[in-house]
Amino acid sequence: MTRVITVDYENPQPDLIALAAHEILNGKLVAFPTETVYGLGANALEASAVARIFEVKGRPVEDPLIVHLASTADLPIVACQVPSIAYTLAQVFWPGPLTLVLPKQDIVPMLVTAGHETVAVRIPCHPVALALMRACGVPIAAPSANRFGRTSPTTAWHVLDDLGGKIDLILDAGPTTVGVESTVLDVTQTPPVILRPGGVTREALEALLGPVAVHGEKTVKIMTKKTALPSPGMLDKHYAPLAKLILFMISDTHKCLDVMAKSARQELAKGIKVGLLLADEDRRFFNDLPVSITTIGSLTDREEIARNLFDGLRRLDGLKVEVILARDFGEAGLGLAIRDRLRRAASRVITE
Repeated sequence: MTRVITVDYENPQPDLIALAAHEILNGKLVAFPTETVYGLGANALEASAVARIFEVKGRPVEDPLIVHLASTADLPIVACQVPSIAYTLAQVFWPGPLTLVLPKQDIVPMLVTAGHETVAVRIPCHPVALALMRACGVPIAAPSANRFGRTSPTTAWHVLDDLGGKIDLILDAGPTTVGVESTVLDVTQTPPVILRPGGVTREALEALLGPVAVHGEKTVKIMTKKTALPSPGMLDKHYAPLAKLILFMISDTHKCLDVMAKSARQELAKGIKVGLLLADEDRRFFNDLPVSITTIGSLTDREEIARNLFDGLRRLDGLKVEVILARDFGEAGLGLAIRDRLRRAASRVITE
């Protein structure tokens, strides 16, 4: 049986944090909130506990985990030959939704890193997560707390829906604030490479570092379960809702919505239950259609859209739609991360 314990976001109760830390230090799995999504935590230095993460999630061992730390002072525990650029980034973006890929220490099990000699590391910006890291006194390996390949969890109830009965404890501190996973930046390469877009934007990184590359930007690189990945979140198929998702990447908004409406009518004519994932401003274009509509924020606020993205997909799944038609939100700011999640979740992408 999975226990769900409510923890105060701003002032996590020490006794509850101590309970969760005790579970982790005894080889058990604890789901906990971060600013991005809920994570499924285990002692990163205990291979048997890490193996349980892969087993419970149904996660392929070729997909590495992110190691979470309480402070930058803990970095030498898991990483070696840390370049100065990493400390520059840490000073600006940690705690926060930025993961750095660095050369690993031998103490880190190869299962954590998918056999690579590098390790992905970050410090989360969430009072509960940080309290848990400090109480444990060990690095915590934590992917998203959901079934592998499915929509990421941004509330404790999402975790319970996916992993209830399979894990030991869930710390519930309410919904997450960023809503998409951290940006993963490989600083072992020059220039640094964004392996996974996320909560720290490309623009913010380039303002500090100058040009950075984005993995797969020039050429499409398909990642499969048989490929040992340098970062989580790089598989071609990931983050998927239960319903089939079709993504419309058409730059002209009116044309995009017209094509979506036409596609919705075609699906409805087949007797298929249709859901739409839209911006607030889009709803009026579809009021005449018998479809389920979920809006996730204004086009003027990509942070709101990112925060509500996964919850919106889960809500449409809850309405038992068979197909979800989703629009693209551009690539500026957090739009790049939103697009990445929708493209990987999609069964089909419709372009210009």
